Amino acid sequence: MTISTRGAAKAPAVLVLEDGRTFRGRAYGAVGETFGEAVFNTGMTGYQETLTDPSYHRQVVVMTAPHIGNTGVNDEDDESGRIWVAGYVVRDPARVASNWRARRSLDDELVAQGIVGISGIDTRALTRHLRERGAMRVGIFSGNALPDAGTMLAEVRQSAEMQGSNLSAEVATKETYVVPAIGTKRFTVAAIDLGIKGMTPHRMAERGIEVHVLPATATVDDVYAVGPDGVFLSNGPGDPATADLTVIKGVLERRTPLFGICFGNQLLGRSLGFGTYKLKYGHRGINQPVQDRSTGKVEVTAHNHGFAVDAPLDQVSDTPYGRAEVSHVCLNDNVVEGLRLLDQPAFSVQYHPEAAAGPHDAAYLFDRFVSLMEGQRA
Repeated sequence: MTISTRGAAKAPAVLVLEDGRTFRGRAYGAVGETFGEAVFNTGMTGYQETLTDPSYHRQVVVMTAPHIGNTGVNDEDDESGRIWVAGYVVRDPARVASNWRARRSLDDELVAQGIVGISGIDTRALTRHLRERGAMRVGIFSGNALPDAGTMLAEVRQSAEMQGSNLSAEVATKETYVVPAIGTKRFTVAAIDLGIKGMTPHRMAERGIEVHVLPATATVDDVYAVGPDGVFLSNGPGDPATADLTVIKGVLERRTPLFGICFGNQLLGRSLGFGTYKLKYGHRGINQPVQDRSTGKVEVTAHNHGFAVDAPLDQVSDTPYGRAEVSHVCLNDNVVEGLRLLDQPAFSVQYHPEAAAGPHDAAYLFDRFVSLMEGQRA
């Protein structure tokens, strides 16, 4: 199926960074204005999963791959019920979208969901700028009557910052729902939705797990009301320093098997007494090298995080819940990419093992979670 994008005549658009750097291009998607944190994604594929990942809430995503939109948009690959990015930045949008599953063009989908974007700018220069100066606030303005430069810059500088933002409840489910096990049910897991991607409970369901997805506001009593064999902490947006750790500490006190990813890794780290900090420009893409220190194996992994855990790489740490160590590390910059408790069944990783979109190298982590629940049951 081939779908033509909207006509080539697009309104002018301007991208304005909070330090005053400006890029001019053409509107892509909806026409208007939007604000968020400027971040870049190094994935060459998987833009539909990126757009619908709740962890990108309030972020303007710059795609480093120049050609975006080739395969259009289908009805199967969304990771949530909507696009979550605050804005979208591409260099060369596809003039036509062609794929047997495509139902519409990416441009049309952005328009339909009101996502303001910009195309035709030098995304290499923008990415280099963000690498050198760090992620920062940004605005995209499009239309035939744009504000003056001073007004646009002032609006960007008045917009909210990511540091200090508590966002998980804004993207999480409001009501508990259940993803049934595929085949024979073996375990029940309570998954705290902090911005969960749809493929994550599916990966657990493939392993015979019935997943009860709970709101971010769930209490300890809510978690244990489902009779869980294990508890899962999902990915999500925002600053981990703003999150309530009561539920996680309650799970650790009861020694229930616990598995966290991404934001969940940061929250486990804080529950153990480690700090978190904001990375200069973060890790976002499906090509990040991580080493599993228990096996020495290097995995190519999918990332989307702007914060990280501050834990010692070269020693075992004493925590209120027993000894803990760094289990995974990023080979690009030595950022902590995983934690493991040595005296009870709990571990986490900073990346996305569900492979949507992305490589399958880390799928074994779901099997590791199953092994923890099997061990606890035995």
